Amino acid sequence: AITLPASAVEMLRDHRRTQQMRDRLERGLGAAPKYALVFPCPVTGDAISPNKVTREWRTLIADMGLGPVTFHALHHTHASALIAAGVDVVTVSRRLGHSSPSITLNVYAHLFTPEDKAASVIEDALGHLG
Repeated sequence: AITLPASAVEMLRDHRRTQQMRDRLERGLGAAPKYALVFPCPVTGDAISPNKVTREWRTLIADMGLGPVTFHALHHTHASALIAAGVDVVTVSRRLGHSSPSITLNVYAHLFTPEDKAASVIEDALGHLG
């Protein structure tokens, strides 16, 4: 589970109330169960195959004239934005689904610009001794 911005939650809720309900009613399925998928396969209601998502993504990107941008690039963009905003590595790692923060650090170490506070921490600690 990950947190989402309130605006994204509202857009997903709106999609469920409008598009998803309309699609289900057109197929004679009635209201979606509470835990139904937000973007199900329109024919079966099951999860959409990853290959179909990839094909649809490529079509969308081509139609927009954006060149070769992989769907997985969104994963890296998300990580880069979080790191640039100063989100801690443990949180970034969890959002990316990595099994440990060390994986995140191995892949994205070049994006972390740690602020070396060690000297000031030691200075403060020693200042309290005298």
